[in-house]
This record gives sequence, C-alpha cells and structure tokens, in this order.
Amino acid sequence: MIRIAPLKTRMTALLGLLFAASVLPMAAHAQLSVDVTDDSGSNALRIAVPSLPTSQVVTTPAGTTQELGQKIAQVIADDLKGSGLFAPSGPSGMRAVSMAEVTAPNFGSWSGYEALVHGFVRSAGGDNDITVGCYLYDVALQSELTRQGYVVSPRDWRRAAHKCADAIYARLSGESPFFDSRIAYIAESGPKDRRVKRLAIMDSDGANHRFITNGQSIALTPRFSPDYGSILYVSYIGDRVRIFVYDIGTGKQRLVTESRNTTFAPRWSPDGRWILFSMAVAGNTDIYRVPASGGTPTRLTTSPGIDVGGSYSPDGTKIVFESDRSGSQQIYVMNADGSNQRRISHGGGRYATPEWSPRGDLIAFTKIAGNFHIAVMTPNGDNERILTNGWQDEAPTWSPNGRVLQFFRTSPGRSGASQIWQVDLTGVNERRIPTPLSGSDPAWGPLLP
Repeated sequence: MIRIAPLKTRMTALLGLLFAASVLPMAAHAQLSVDVTDDSGSNALRIAVPSLPTSQVVTTPAGTTQELGQKIAQVIADDLKGSGLFAPSGPSGMRAVSMAEVTAPNFGSWSGYEALVHGFVRSAGGDNDITVGCYLYDVALQSELTRQGYVVSPRDWRRAAHKCADAIYARLSGESPFFDSRIAYIAESGPKDRRVKRLAIMDSDGANHRFITNGQSIALTPRFSPDYGSILYVSYIGDRVRIFVYDIGTGKQRLVTESRNTTFAPRWSPDGRWILFSMAVAGNTDIYRVPASGGTPTRLTTSPGIDVGGSYSPDGTKIVFESDRSGSQQIYVMNADGSNQRRISHGGGRYATPEWSPRGDLIAFTKIAGNFHIAVMTPNGDNERILTNGWQDEAPTWSPNGRVLQFFRTSPGRSGASQIWQVDLTGVNERRIPTPLSGSDPAWGPLLP
C-alpha cells in the first residue's frame, strides 16, 4: 500500500491487510506486454477499465466513494489511451463490478479484452483519507499481473488514479512510469504585441491547473528543480531581468541573479547545485553558470555569436547548447566547465532548443527546415529523426521516463495562438494537452514522490 500525502509518498504496512483475502496467485508465466517501439499503432492492447466499486457509499469532500470510483477509472482509461500504447474501454457503458469480483474476476465476461483493470474505493467519510485499490489482470491467462494500493486525502484522488495508470503502464510496457507528474508552462493571453505571460503549473494531463504569477511581470522558460521542490524561471519587469526560484511548498520565491542585460533560458544542473543561463552583453550572447544559491556568474562560452542553452546530461558532466558561431543555428556539446566545445549537428536546416533526455540516450531539439519540427538525435549527432510535422512546433521537454515529449505548437495567422502538445518517440502518438489559455514553454517535472 502506498500512502500519498501532498508531494510525498511512502510505503505502508497495510498491503497485506487489505489484499490478503481471495487473491489470485501471481502467475510467473504471464507474458502480456506491449511493444513501445512499434510505430504502426496496430499493437495497442485492449484493456477494460470498469468503474471501481465501493463496499459502502459514503460522502467525501471530493464526492461519494461511488462517484470517485467512476472518476478514478476514467482518469486511468484516459492516461492509458493518451500514451498511445493501449486501447482502453470504459468506464462509461460498462457493467457494474461487485466488490467480490475485484479479487476474483469473472473473466468470461471480459473475453473481448486482453487486459482487465479492477479496483475499489473505501473511506470512512468526511475529511478522512480514501483508500484506492488497483489490480491488473491478464484475461486470456486469467492471472493477476500487478496490484497496488494507495491512501490519499480526498483532494488527491487524481494522484491515486495516475499512480494506478503508472503501475499498469510499467507492467505492460516494461518502461518507467510518467503519469503522476506535473508540467510548468507559460500561460499566454492578449494580442501578440501586448501578450500577458504568466507562470502556471498543472498535472501532466492538464488537470489541477493553477497560476503561479499574476501577469504584472513577464514570466518565461520555467524548469522544475531535480527534487521537484521548486521552479526556476525568468521574470521581466521594465529593463530589469531577474531569475527567480519559486518554492512550490511555501509559495515563496527568491532571487538568483538579475541584470539589465537580456537574460534567458535558465536550466538546473542534475544535482541542483548550479543554474545555467544565457545573457547578451555588448552584442554577444554567451552561456553562464551561477550557484543555485546565488552569487557571481561564471562565463562558459566565449566565441563570437549567439550561444544559447543549455541542458545538462543526466550525469552532469556535459552540456548541450545551440550556437550560430558557424553561421547558422547548430547544436554543440561541451564539458560542464565549458571546455571541449564541439558541434554535433550536421544536417540541413537549423537546430534550436536542445534538451538532453533523462535517460542520456537522446537529445531532443527544434528542427527548423521550412516549418518548425520536434526531432531527436543521439548525443554524438547520429540517427536524427523528425517526430512532428506541425506548422511551428518548438521547445521540447522530456517526460520523466524519456519516452514522451511535450512541446508547444503555434498556429499560423494573426492570432498566433500557442498550445501544449505531446508526442512519443514513435512520432505517431500525438495529442494536445488542454489548458485554459494559450500555452508555451512547457517544462515536464520529475515523477512525483
């Protein structure tokens, strides 16, 4: 059983107590899985996700346990569908499942599916925690594949749903999960020449949206800290440019550095000790490094031209960045101290906004060749692949497991509205993430603890 407090998860000793009775044995020979590299879409697993039953209908601040059973199942189905690997059905239109069936499914009634999700919702009512059980079964083998349990406050019921979807995704794909995470982005409103840009955060599926800044200053390029405790961003007020760190838990922010020079694109080091940023001084833009606690910045690049970036490798030893020192925007890699700078992009067109995968195996970037596209390459510049074909797709950000990218897409025309989109590494599974306003500069945070 996993207990989820706000921004904190821990194992509890309740797993055996809640799930000891009437549990099918785990089948060691069960091999139901999905191929995450298949770009045909033909292998999407059919999964039934009926509403989660409750032993007793009680009222919580988030609705009755019966209503929560329906809503949790819907989020699970939506998460799985959004990954592009699964074809879930339910919970609407599916028959009600009894509590007895949760641990002893009637497999004959689910013969049209390859996998089956069952679970339950329990609560003592009022402000008491809710308990959510989650089970995954192989229908053909009539065997249990995984089970999880979550104890959450009523307001965090969506986290239990995301955690359940994560457990299912991990078991069937063999990949690390990513649903229980959040996105920071810039919410935009107003005409192009007077755009209001506010820092906002939301769940990875667009739910639980809230604004962090009020729009009195321009906010740009947010990034979550490695420990998920804070968000780094740039703020423009008049001719002053500031880099702030916003503490998610306390709502307070602190100044890291400020300047009258154009400053942009701050990025954390993997250990959270350093912050990279770009700054234009006397017509030359270079990359600087400053301690996360503040202090005097150190200049890392010195070549004439515009050096922008960068993004650290997961081990913190290297930095990928963009530079026009060769005459056009290209991607370069250097050591974390600025030494050994070398170009890795050699294809046609221009390259911008590189972002190192959390796995370390790929670098995502914006490919500018006619339109703007999201693309990936290996850290030595090989195997370049374009993943999207929108009119203006840019600024990729990686999911915590390195399998999915979010980016923003700007529509043509005078309105120029931007929206947050998502695509996986096959380039096939693409979808829009709903936001209340136009959105740009997404930043995917780590998996929630």
